This record gives sequence, structure tokens and C-alpha cells, in this order.
Amino acid sequence: MTVCNEEQLHEARLKEALGKMPSDGQIEEMGARFKAISEPSRLKILFALSGGELCVDHIVEAVGGNQSAVSHQLRALKAARIVKCRRSGKKILYSVSDWHVITIMELAKEHLNCNE
Repeated sequence: MTVCNEEQLHEARLKEALGKMPSDGQIEEMGARFKAISEPSRLKILFALSGGELCVDHIVEAVGGNQSAVSHQLRALKAARIVKCRRSGKKILYSVSDWHVITIMELAKEHLNCNE
């Protein structure tokens, strides 16, 4: 490949990269969501909720720990708009509001077994 062709190829790749680049605001929001799910206990909570909505007591039972810690992590996930809640009688039920996050987590879990 000649230098000229290589330069043209790199220019085309740069143009493509710039066309795909999210805005700074989108990058910031993506980073915030990745940060929200990077905490291990939040990942456990999300895996528990991936089967459907649960009350705090059942989330605590599924992930271990105590109610205070789980409630704290649920608030962080809710603030990141990854989970939502609704009241049913005296109980608050939590569920996933952004299923794309579950898809990302499942892909990451699959990647753990990848030896490439």
C-alpha cells in the first residue's frame, strides 16, 4: 500500500469515527451509567431484577447484605434511571427501567468465558 492510499484510508477512518462519535453530553451520560453499574452489589441487584420486579426484602435475600445497603444501592440505580419503583400496598417494588443495561451485563458475563 502506498503512503497516499494509506493516508486516504486513515482520513476515511477518521471521518467515520467522527460521524459515530456521540456528543459530549451523551458520553457523560454513558459514563455515568457505566459508573452506576460498576459497583458489584449494584450488578447483583440488577441480575436479581432481570427476572422481574421484586420488593426490597426479596432483593436483599437474592443478593445478600442488609436492607440499608441494598436500599442505598437502589437509590443510586434509580438516580441513574436504570431501575424504577412503584408502590403496591405497603411494599415498594423495584424493576429494571433500562433493559439495555441488562443486555450489556449479559454480554459482559458471556465475555468472561471468552479466551480471545
